[in-house]
Amino acid sequence: MFYRENGQFKTTYRADQQIFPIRQDRIFIWLLLAVAFIAIPALASDYLLRTILIPFLILALAAVGLNILVGYCGQISLGTGAFMAVGAYAAWNFGVRFPGMPLVVQILLGGFFATIVGVIFGIPSLRIRGLYLAVATLAAQFFVDWAFLRIPFFTNYSSSGSVSVPQLTAFGLPVQSAMEKYLFVLLLVVVFSLLAKNLVRGAIGRQWMAIRDMDVAASVIGIRPMYAKLTAFAVSSFIVGVAGALWGYIHLGSWEPLAFDLSRSFQLLFMVIIGGLGSIVGSFFGAAFIVLVPVALTNIPHMLGLPLSVDTAAHVEHMVFGALIVFFLIVEPHGLARLWSIGKEKLRIWPFPH
Repeated sequence: MFYRENGQFKTTYRADQQIFPIRQDRIFIWLLLAVAFIAIPALASDYLLRTILIPFLILALAAVGLNILVGYCGQISLGTGAFMAVGAYAAWNFGVRFPGMPLVVQILLGGFFATIVGVIFGIPSLRIRGLYLAVATLAAQFFVDWAFLRIPFFTNYSSSGSVSVPQLTAFGLPVQSAMEKYLFVLLLVVVFSLLAKNLVRGAIGRQWMAIRDMDVAASVIGIRPMYAKLTAFAVSSFIVGVAGALWGYIHLGSWEPLAFDLSRSFQLLFMVIIGGLGSIVGSFFGAAFIVLVPVALTNIPHMLGLPLSVDTAAHVEHMVFGALIVFFLIVEPHGLARLWSIGKEKLRIWPFPH
């Protein structure tokens, strides 16, 4: 009743190929954007913006980049944290060495250098796949961690090894308060998510999916595996690098290489798997799961009046969190995005059983 398509006829190719061909989806997206850009800045507290919403948006953007590589192209990567680190440190170095450079340009240049590193470490994908490719990308994580710890040039010869960002401005406007940082991150996330969605819907996205499904058959029908795989690494690393720059500039403010260690790579991989491989919206679902569940598990014992020590609460949180991940993967191996899709399919025929 609420999700029927009766009377929604497509009379042009443009109408048939739009991102949201169903009117209800378009209305929902516009309402969601209105809430994100208007209602949340007006009503949300600084704690909610800094602790939950800003990390959620940045991690969702990084998950979108990783999903392009893992979900759409089928190339397993365990070095996502390294590409985030490259984006953050490259953007910071440009800001330090060229003080007048605009903030957006610094972030985009961070993504560009992450692209270069991603393509370099993506070259082994031309000859190896599966677990061997995962180990090759894991080498990127260890190499980048070593480089930022041992080469003082990347930290501008800081004695502590940590770096800090100065006062931020974008387009002549300050990016200091929680609301300003939230709106800045939200705008970039919307733009890059839209670009990613259009990429996976186009010719290059179909090439990625053909390589993922069967690379030998894809090469037989004229798809170049080298081009498809390296472009997937390039686009994925660029988006992840931008997310890394946002993570360092907006969320952390100051950081050291441990902020982008191996646990960050696994966290992003869990987001993609839980949210749904090969789904842009699944990246947001996975990021919401990873960010919100630990917060809920931390606050629920206090709400119930359970006297738990900090160490016990941390252990219980990890146990319950791991159990929830296993549960969701057993219930729906295709992720939360598949549950969302099933729900929409049910609405299209509700209240009829067939």
